Amino acid sequence: MARGALSGDPLAHALRPPRPGGAALRPSHPAGPLTRVALAAALLAALAAGGRASTSVALAQPDVPTYGVEIVGNRPHDPDAFTQGLVFHDGALYESTGLHGRSSVRRVDLETGRVLSRRSVPRQYFAEGLTIFQGRVVQLTWQSQKGFVYDLGLRLTREFAYTGEGWGLTHDGTSLIMSDGTSRLRFLDPATFAVRRVLDVTDAGRPVESLNELEFVRGEVYANVWPTDWIVRIDPVSGRVVGRVDLTGLLAPHERHGTEDVANGIAYDASADRLFLTGKLWPRLYEVRLRRR
Repeated sequence: MARGALSGDPLAHALRPPRPGGAALRPSHPAGPLTRVALAAALLAALAAGGRASTSVALAQPDVPTYGVEIVGNRPHDPDAFTQGLVFHDGALYESTGLHGRSSVRRVDLETGRVLSRRSVPRQYFAEGLTIFQGRVVQLTWQSQKGFVYDLGLRLTREFAYTGEGWGLTHDGTSLIMSDGTSRLRFLDPATFAVRRVLDVTDAGRPVESLNELEFVRGEVYANVWPTDWIVRIDPVSGRVVGRVDLTGLLAPHERHGTEDVANGIAYDASADRLFLTGKLWPRLYEVRLRRR
């Protein structure tokens, strides 16, 4: 049985997906954005009942700060990109896109959103999280228990195996950090991909399920919580959530076209202290600053 996501609020229960391996989780192409009807219906019902407001109240517990976002600027983003991983490196974005038969790894011009180079992932794989560690581009897949390593020119140099599902990926300069859709993060040896340690992520003592896309930002792990409009900021030592970021309204409602186009994609430019956010099938990439509420 799945445990609580971010609160005991009815919307949190409606949003909470099955445990990894559940048939309703992350449909494959071509069903893609047209599936998870039951989840969509539950979400709409919760929203109609005022679920969004009650979730914000439930999340805003006094011991953990909540942040909104100030938009610094926005840039074009491929609206057909089912974003699963996003990294800023050497002035450009590297992006992993998902869905069976449409998965890819690509290098993208930051300002225009133009795809500079692209490598398709074999159609049997559903690509997931992405990070760049010591000049290597590392990519996960969802349920295939296989990862890929590329050089910066996107030439495949290695494959590797892991157990369970692959969702998000980042690193702290020493270890790769991987999410698998549960409330746990795995810290991996970047050379062997062996698990060094496992970290349970909790918010006010409760597990935070469905941790998805990851980014290491100023000593914290930022994680999209699927399929919500929230990012949690995680202490990588204790696993405690030390901040929550509300992305409600970042993408205008009229630019959302289904239940799949959720917030998913965090990239950080450490040299200029710039934070970029996007989502699956979003037409825009946002540069933002966090503002404490």
